[in-house]
Amino acid sequence: MINSKTTAPQNNKVQEESGRKQRSIISIITWIIAVLMIFLMGASLYQFFKGESLLQLFGVASSSQIESDDSNPVLPSYAAGDDYQSVKRDANADTVLPSGYRKEPVNYTVESGDSIFGIAQTFDVEPESVLWANYDILNDDPHLISVGQDLIIPPVDGILYKWKEGDTIEKVAGEYYADPEDVLLFPGNDLDMTNPAIEPGTLVMIPGGYRAYQTWVVPTIVRGNSGVNSSILGPGACSTSEGGAVGTYTFVWPTPYHQITGNDYWGGHQALDMMCYQGDAIFASDSGVVVYAGAISGGYGNMVMIDHGNGYQTLYAHLNSINVSCGQSVYQGQVIAACGSTGNSTGPHLHFEIRLNGGMINPWLVVQ
Repeated sequence: MINSKTTAPQNNKVQEESGRKQRSIISIITWIIAVLMIFLMGASLYQFFKGESLLQLFGVASSSQIESDDSNPVLPSYAAGDDYQSVKRDANADTVLPSGYRKEPVNYTVESGDSIFGIAQTFDVEPESVLWANYDILNDDPHLISVGQDLIIPPVDGILYKWKEGDTIEKVAGEYYADPEDVLLFPGNDLDMTNPAIEPGTLVMIPGGYRAYQTWVVPTIVRGNSGVNSSILGPGACSTSEGGAVGTYTFVWPTPYHQITGNDYWGGHQALDMMCYQGDAIFASDSGVVVYAGAISGGYGNMVMIDHGNGYQTLYAHLNSINVSCGQSVYQGQVIAACGSTGNSTGPHLHFEIRLNGGMINPWLVVQ
């Protein structure tokens, strides 16, 4: 019979010996792994500074090398389906200037229905710039426009100037309140910055330049025995009496359509061009006495002027026919004429002015 007291110590020794062997094996494996990691880190750093992949150290090709091929690849053929749609885009190297930007003036032939205001809007310039560029034709008067005229349209707002002998950029720019550098650098002028010599007769754009211009208007005619001379004003003038209808200080729209056609109110056109068709009724905007009724020079054609007896006058031009006579009292809303296109006009419309104490005012401020 075996003694249990003798067996127990022997088992403990066996277990201790086995544990020492396991710890020794784990320690060896740990050291081997540590040494390998240190080696790999050193090798990686070595290859990094050489600019090569770590795989090259062991003679293994990298993925980029595997994929690299100096031969031309063969691409599969591709046929678009019948329903394939695309937008064709042509190369355009001239993309420095914005869309719609013009460097040079263009010629425009006036057509039926045109106005200085409308032409200016089409070419994205101010009406004044169009007038200034065509002084020899229009004399700063937008009413002198007529079908078939050839106008020159400047590329940008400012003065299109014909160079004269003895001119200098500084002199011309100063005359039109412009910056000489803007004249020199404007692309359409095509000037040599080192020697900006300009031949007389050359059209030069003065960007941003401006000048005073003459506003051509019919003289104000007041009611009463003012000695109106029909030989000067025209056959529709007359001397009127002191009495008659008086205005209400309110102004109704004198055409059937509350729309503008052609010229709006601006510095060179101190009136509204109101939409109407040939023969449409034209109404008195307010009550008063007719102080002119008939044809008149200056591009207005057939014209009616009403004095409202309170400092206001209204003017109606380009009329086809006139239903009232000079000296007659008329009342707000009364038919006084028919819409037309007489005088300097490119199509039927009503040229409508409001004056206060002889000065022009914007009809938009008072007309209802």
